[in-house]
Amino acid sequence: MGFFSKLKQGLKKTTDNLVNSIQGVINSFTKIDEDFFEELEEMLILSDIGAVTSSNICEELRKRTKKQGETNPDNIKSLLKEIISEMLEGNNTLKISTKPSVILVIGVNGAGKTTTIGKLSANLKSEGKKVLVAAADTFRAAAIEQLNVWTQRAGVEIIKHSEGGDPAAVIYDAISAAKARDTDVIICDTAGRLHNKKNLMDELAKISRIISTQLPDSDVETLLVLDASTGQNAVNQAKSFKEAANITGIVLTKLDGTAKGGIIIPIRNELDIPVKLVGVGEKIDDLQPFDPRDYVEALFG
Repeated sequence: MGFFSKLKQGLKKTTDNLVNSIQGVINSFTKIDEDFFEELEEMLILSDIGAVTSSNICEELRKRTKKQGETNPDNIKSLLKEIISEMLEGNNTLKISTKPSVILVIGVNGAGKTTTIGKLSANLKSEGKKVLVAAADTFRAAAIEQLNVWTQRAGVEIIKHSEGGDPAAVIYDAISAAKARDTDVIICDTAGRLHNKKNLMDELAKISRIISTQLPDSDVETLLVLDASTGQNAVNQAKSFKEAANITGIVLTKLDGTAKGGIIIPIRNELDIPVKLVGVGEKIDDLQPFDPRDYVEALFG
């Protein structure tokens, strides 16, 4: 099965929830008027798109229907697809052109951080890149063990210290190893704690200083892993992490099996953080680059 088919299948519950609800609004109106827009906006809010983004979508829809002289609700869907695609576009590709490049991965425990690192390692290796993983979430022994399993599965190297060690020291050693081994990409697991934001900020700042000192000209991506099934809570997490770190992209996991896959839209629109990768299954090749057009086509069917 190709990834587009997997994406479409993974988004089925979201399609049933969101797109079928849009169709329900369309079917209940014979003309486009203010009542139509109010009903559509309310439905979008109830479908986890959020008040701000739902309002933005409907405002843009008003402009385009007026400009095009559109009066038939049946023709609204193609305009919605255009608007949502445009909202999601921009900086969707990982910036890892230097050798080595660094990818910092952050996110709360349970969002799929460890599996994302394993799958991303496998993806990059399949593209011919030499990958090194730094196990810098040293506060959970389980995190180091799980990462060890995933790196073995992906066939990439790992740098790890014992539980409770200094995360920045792990990063330092990983950078030294990467330079010696002609590594293309260093993927760094980092702490998954948000309850003490100051500690998280301090830790990430320390890691960033080491990277900027040891690899001053390297591309650095800071990816936040979010669980799509948590809906609006994922948006709140993104807001909190954005205050603590310079996030360059989102990885949205568990798109399959949730009706809340539309959460991508408010994350991009309200926080101005691009979605770079999406996960639609448990297999090692089920994490793929995010393509806004493919997403919207798969969502609307």
